[in-house]
Parts: sequence; structure tokens; C-alpha cells
Amino acid sequence: MKLCLACEKNFSSGDWQCPFCGKGPGRVEGFPSFAPELSEENANYPSDGFERLAPLEEKSFWFQSRNELIVWAVGRYFRPEGKFLEIGCGTGFVLSRIEREFPKLECFGSEIYGSGLRHSSKRLKRTELLQMDARRIPFREEFDVIGLFDTLEHIPDDQGVLDQVHRALAPGGGVMITVPQHAFLWSYLDEYTHHARRYDRKDLARKLEKSGFTLTVATSFVSVLLPLMWLSRLGQEKPKDFDPEAEFKIHPWLNRLLEQILAAERALIRAGVRFPWGGSLLIIARKV
Repeated sequence: MKLCLACEKNFSSGDWQCPFCGKGPGRVEGFPSFAPELSEENANYPSDGFERLAPLEEKSFWFQSRNELIVWAVGRYFRPEGKFLEIGCGTGFVLSRIEREFPKLECFGSEIYGSGLRHSSKRLKRTELLQMDARRIPFREEFDVIGLFDTLEHIPDDQGVLDQVHRALAPGGGVMITVPQHAFLWSYLDEYTHHARRYDRKDLARKLEKSGFTLTVATSFVSVLLPLMWLSRLGQEKPKDFDPEAEFKIHPWLNRLLEQILAAERALIRAGVRFPWGGSLLIIARKV
């Protein structure tokens, strides 16, 4: 069901005009907009982040590896049909892969920035896009799966977002989350990208349970590379010529090597191994 954010009533009509109060969303980049005041600038992500990120994703071992893990998890823990929403879809990199791998899924993507929607629309073929603040989701009991992939750490009120996600999921639906992990890995890159936190597994599990979810699976990933990540942050000071994309601009041979290492790690996860530590965390939970 759709939810009118003006009068708080549910409806199921084909368009977004509320049949009760007559109000509807505006448009940003040609898409329905539910938080237009936040579409150009807000405190959750650098406003130029998508322009910087889009050219790097398809070449980066980290983004490619995370996509492989997400696609496996969707196929392993959910039905390959129904409705899928990605909150914070960014440039559409994840959703473009989900579109291809799961043709029976009805895909939706939301982004708070209009510039993100502009990039997503270039990559996506059949996804319905909307501009939205995750703290006010205009749906109730609508989706079978909701994904937040390196999005939740940007939002100070993560508990409120999890509450909203729970309400937007259909009975028996589930949420998939990836987040950066371990406070001891905090660096100036976290500050640049407007992270509110790096997560502890138990803390995120508690927040999910508080919102009404039951944990299905939790595993760290990028675990094999954790010692290197830790060493790179020892005694770290922000350089004067700081380049936030430097860690993605590595030599092709090293990029291939790191992808092979993470491919071996994914094989272990698929086989049932659950890593207790790692640079990132994958959690899947079901709506009670």
C-alpha cells in the first residue's frame, strides 16, 4: 500500500495523488519526490559523491565483490519474485545487477539526492525510481525485500529508519543490510563520506530486534583483508592532498588479485562459514 505523507492514510491507486486529501508528491529529475528540500544538499553524504563514484564502481574489486555477495544472498534467502526496494540506490550499480539476475523481481529504487537518481536512470532499465527520505517511507506492507547497501551508516537516526523499513515490508518480508564494521577502523575517509558510525554486529542486531525483526544471517566480509585495513589506519593523519577515491585507484593487477582473494572468501560464506570480523558486515533479518 502507498502512504500519503500529508494525511497518513493508505491507498492503492495507480498514481501518487491521495484519494483522501488530494495531495501528491512533486517531481525531482522527473521522478516522484517526497523530500524535495533534501534533494540537493543534506548532511548524510557529499553532494558530489555520485559524480566521483560512478566511473569507479565497475572497475573496483570492492564494489564488484559486494555485488556478487548481494546477488548470492538475494537468491539464497528470498524468492526471486515479488517486490524489491533498494533504499539509497546511489548510481544504480547494485540495482542494475539485480535487474539482470532476477527478471521476475519488480524493482524499486529510492535516493535522497536528485543527482543519484539522474545517474541511476542511466543504468536501470525497468526499476521505478523515487526521491525519498528513508526516515519517512511512503509505503506500508508493500515490499518483499528491502535492501540498504552501505546506506544506514550515513543516517544518525538509524533506529527510526529500521522502524520505517519494518512498516514498509509485507508480512514475512525481509531486510538486507551491508554496513562498514568496527570502530577501530574509523578514519578520515569515514568523516569525508559523512558516516555517523561504523557498526558493531551485536549493536545492529539489537536495533533490528527492537524494530521487530528476527535475525536470519550475519557475517562479516572483506575479512581476509582486515589486517591490511587495520595497518593502513595506524598513526593515520589526513594528507593535505587527500583523494577520497585513492583506495579504488589501484593497479589493475592488484585489483584482480584482491578480487580473487574476496572470491575465495565468498565461496566460504556460500558454504556456510560466518566470519566474526571484517571490514564490512552483511545482515539479513525477517519481519516478525
